[in-house]
Amino acid sequence: MKKLPYGISDYERIQEDGYYYVDKTSYIERLEKIPEPYIMFLRPRKFGKTLFTSTLENYYDVRKKDKFEKLYGETYIGKNPTELRNKYHILRFNFSGIDTTDGESTIRGFKREVASSIKLFVDKYNLDFFVNEEQEAENILDNLFKAFQIQRETEKIYIIIDEYDHFANELLGFNVDQFKNLVSKNGKVRKWYEILKKGTESVVDRIFITGVAPITLDSLTSGFNICSDKTRNSNFNGMLGFTKEELMQMLDSQGITREEKEGILPIMKEYYDGYKFSLYAKENTYNSNMCLFFLNGYKENNTIPEQLIDINIASDYTKLGRMLSLYKGEEREKIIEKTIVGEGIVSEITVEFNPVKKFTKEDLVSMLFYLGYLTIEGEEVGYPRLNIPNVVMKELYADYFLKILGDELDIDINEYYSEIAREIALEGKIDKIIDVLEECLNNLSNRDYIKFDEKYVKLIFYCIAMNLKTFRLKSEPEVERRYPDILLIPKNRDRGYKSVMIEFKYLKKEEANKLKEKQEEGKKQLKEYAELEEIKAIEGLRKYCVVAVGADIAVSEI
Repeated sequence: MKKLPYGISDYERIQEDGYYYVDKTSYIERLEKIPEPYIMFLRPRKFGKTLFTSTLENYYDVRKKDKFEKLYGETYIGKNPTELRNKYHILRFNFSGIDTTDGESTIRGFKREVASSIKLFVDKYNLDFFVNEEQEAENILDNLFKAFQIQRETEKIYIIIDEYDHFANELLGFNVDQFKNLVSKNGKVRKWYEILKKGTESVVDRIFITGVAPITLDSLTSGFNICSDKTRNSNFNGMLGFTKEELMQMLDSQGITREEKEGILPIMKEYYDGYKFSLYAKENTYNSNMCLFFLNGYKENNTIPEQLIDINIASDYTKLGRMLSLYKGEEREKIIEKTIVGEGIVSEITVEFNPVKKFTKEDLVSMLFYLGYLTIEGEEVGYPRLNIPNVVMKELYADYFLKILGDELDIDINEYYSEIAREIALEGKIDKIIDVLEECLNNLSNRDYIKFDEKYVKLIFYCIAMNLKTFRLKSEPEVERRYPDILLIPKNRDRGYKSVMIEFKYLKKEEANKLKEKQEEGKKQLKEYAELEEIKAIEGLRKYCVVAVGADIAVSEI
């Protein structure tokens, strides 16, 4: 049984050390068949970008010719090799990890990465070239190209750039002016890309660039406008991440039984699936890093892990906040609210961001798409309809929403989670969570911050409940074509924890005389839901009708 390569992005190590590899090598053939030799391909973080660039590097590296069978013999491309295999000198850059404290540290880090990558290139291919670190990054690259052309007249270079936009994303999130300086007409980064483009006229034959968002493309256009962006091309939708078929093959490789699959596949789908990057793609993809994280934990303890979200992903809500802050319009909160409750947003997706121009609502929605916080779920009149892909991203939104709500109301909601979870799990009561909800609503009312409606009341409750790590939360799940508002079901049912089902109703203050009528309406719905077979099967289920009358809340149980 092969080990799972969680956290490993070196293709050669995966093959030599006997790790399981999800075979993506057929895409090497596809990339070669398209006419464009310079490719840009974007995906959210932790989607396997670095591993894929490593796969390309090992396949095309002229030094790895003697290891081809060992590295690729069992893969698609090993059985269907292309004419370009092992034909190139690989010059690879990885711009992640650059210190972006300020503009100067960013430039230093950028130049250091350029210099160290070129040093490695020179050593690997025994070039007679001195890397002068006193020179600017663009001059080092330019001089390398000239030396290579003289020394290796008939040879060509394949440039691979991983995380090309990492430092740009960081700067854009908190220092737009410094970002503009880097990509302005005289900016160091822009000059470097101008030299890279110039290299395609002599020694650079192919380029493959990965990153998260097309932030710098528009700013670099006049200096670097040769890449073909295949990010939303349906033929490459599954090039990164896992398809359902690939995930099933991986489960089989680990000896996971049919019975076990029935228990874990619904959870993996709910938490890690849902990504679609083209309107015309035929299927969604799973986040590969999160799947490997889950399966490693499952194999270690032979049970579903308590922690379902990789901490490396969970920490991203701070970046979500920084990107959302770029948009200064009044609809920012509405976008967050609509996505959390699953309404979705219809919007064109921006192809290139230009930070010099005003950051629009369309840009914000597009940024959330590129970062993986939204994905394409369908279309309306030819435009993409975007929604949150899975529970992991919903939790990030919920964290962010509660943070801005808590800051606005000066309430630390975090301190209540354990008490709320304990009360629901052990007794099936919702008293504490209702107290917190009522406190939020009354404070908001006092500040005249919102106009209340059922959706907003449910949104706050939903975000609080989403942070209860003991439970799986379902908002308006389809059960025999009926839609209960909220179901809270324990992740581990073996412990005898209670479940709750809640139906929300709302009345304006002046409609308080209709309270009993609304309660009866909610109770009737709950009784109907309770007769559905799927709901009947939930042990220890308690059912509540929650009616908000303005900022006050009335709870009744059936």
